[in-house]
Amino acid sequence: MLKMRGITKVYPAVVANKNINLDLAPGEVHSLLGENGAGKSTLMNILAGVIKPTEGEIELEGKPVQFSSAKDAILQGIGMVYQHFMLIPKLSVAENIVLGMKREKEPFLQIHKVAKEIEKFARQYNMNLDPFARVDSLSVGEQQRVEIVKALYRGAKILVLDEPTAVLTPQEIDELFNMIRLFISEGRSVIFISHKMDEVLEISDRISILRKGEMIETLVNEDISKEKLAGLMVGRDVSFSIEKTGCKPGKEMLKLENVSVSKSKGVDALAELSFSVSQGEILGVAGVDGNGQSELLEVITGLKRVRNGKVMLAGKEIHHRSPRDILEMGLAHIPEDRHVRGLVLDLDIKENFMVNDYHKSPHTKGSLIDWAFIAEHAREYAEHFDVRTPSLEVPVSSLSGGNQQKLVLARELHGEPKVIAAMHATRGLDVGAIEYVHTRILEQRERGAAILYISTELEELMNLSDRLMVMCRGRIIGIVDPREVTVEQVGLMMAGHPLED
Repeated sequence: MLKMRGITKVYPAVVANKNINLDLAPGEVHSLLGENGAGKSTLMNILAGVIKPTEGEIELEGKPVQFSSAKDAILQGIGMVYQHFMLIPKLSVAENIVLGMKREKEPFLQIHKVAKEIEKFARQYNMNLDPFARVDSLSVGEQQRVEIVKALYRGAKILVLDEPTAVLTPQEIDELFNMIRLFISEGRSVIFISHKMDEVLEISDRISILRKGEMIETLVNEDISKEKLAGLMVGRDVSFSIEKTGCKPGKEMLKLENVSVSKSKGVDALAELSFSVSQGEILGVAGVDGNGQSELLEVITGLKRVRNGKVMLAGKEIHHRSPRDILEMGLAHIPEDRHVRGLVLDLDIKENFMVNDYHKSPHTKGSLIDWAFIAEHAREYAEHFDVRTPSLEVPVSSLSGGNQQKLVLARELHGEPKVIAAMHATRGLDVGAIEYVHTRILEQRERGAAILYISTELEELMNLSDRLMVMCRGRIIGIVDPREVTVEQVGLMMAGHPLED
C-alpha cells in the first residue's frame, strides 16, 4: 500500500527525520512509537503533504508520488486525523466535512444531499453523527468521529490517527477500535500513533519505533512486552510502577464548601461540592471528561465565579479574587490544555517562563523588563526540568508536546507552591515524559504541597493518588482509598453509581 524510502527532513537547528524507511501493507494497522520529539509527527506530516521532505521518496500502491500540498495527499487517498482537531467550531458537521471539496453544482452546497451521504458513511462504520449539529456543541469523542468521517468521506485508503485515544473514554476507545477493524477489513490501512502501550499491543499488526529522528526497529506484534517497547523508545529501562512513601497529611490547604456553578439552561456544572486537600497529599479526581472537572479547575484558579459556596486557600477565601491574586497566594496551575491556557505558542521559551512574574521584581528594573535576569533563570529552569531545546529564543510552538509540558511544569513548580491544581498533566506524553511528570509531582508531595490531580487515566489516578474523588454530572459520587477499590468499582462510580457499603 505504501513505501516511504530514505525520508529525511532537516531544519536549520535540527534533523527531524533521518533516512527513514516505512512500509504499510493492505489491511494492516502499523503503529508508530517514539518519545515526544522523536519525529513521528514530522514523518506523518510529510506523508500528509503538509511538509516537504528534504530527501526521500514515497510510493502509493507501487506508483511514485509527490505532494505539493495537503490537498494533493487527500486526493491520493491519505487521510490524517490530528491530535488537535482541525474543525471550525461554528460550522455544522456536514459543512466541516465538505469544506474545500469540489461540489456537483458549484457554487451550491446541496447540504441535505451531503447530510444523507454522511449519515450513511457514519452508519457503515458504526458511528452516530448528526450532520446538522454545530461542532462546538459536540463532545470531544464526537468531534473525533467528525474528523474520521471527514477523512473517509474524502476517500481515504490510508488513515493516519495521531494520539486518537488521548481524549476518549474507555467505551469510546472500544468504538474507535471496532471502526478501525471494519476499515482494514476492506483492504485499507491505518497508521496508529500512540504512547499507550496496551492499546498499541491490542490493535497493531506491526510496530515501528522512532528515536531522535531515526527508525530504530520494526517488530511484528507477537510476544512483545510493553517494557521492551518502552525501552526501545527511550533507550533505557522505564518503570511503569509509581513508587511513593506513605501519606502523612498535614495542614488543610485547599477547601471547598458547598460550591455550585451554573452552566446553561439552569443546569449546574458543579453542585454543592465540598472537599479538602491537605499538605503532603494527592487528591485524585476521576470522571469522564465533561462532568465538571474543567469547571472545578476554573473555580479554584479564579477563572470562573461560583454561584454559591466558598473556596479557601491556606485558610483565606479566594473565590472572589483574580487569577493573578490566587497565583501569588501560592497556587500553581497546570491547565488541562497547554495550548489554550498553558502557553503562548508564538512567544519564545524565556518569554513563556516569565508570563506569571513579568510585572514584579526581580524580573523588572523599575518599569522595564530585565531580559538578562529572565534569560539566566529560564536557562536554569530548562536545565532543571530537562526542557530540550536548541535555544531559549525559539517559539514554543516548535517544541514537542513533552517539552512543552515540561516548560509548564518548570514555570509553575519552581516557586514551591502551597497548592498545585493539575489537569491532564500527562495527556499526549510518552512513557519517559510521563515517568518524569510523576516524579516531579511526587517531589512536590514530599515537600508538603497539597495536590489536586485531575485525570481521565484511571490507572494513573489509582497509582498516584492518596485519596480518589469520583465525579459525575458535577457532583461528588464518593471519595475512596484507591488501594481499597477496584478499577471496575471506580468505573461504576464514574457512571453515577455510588459505592455500596
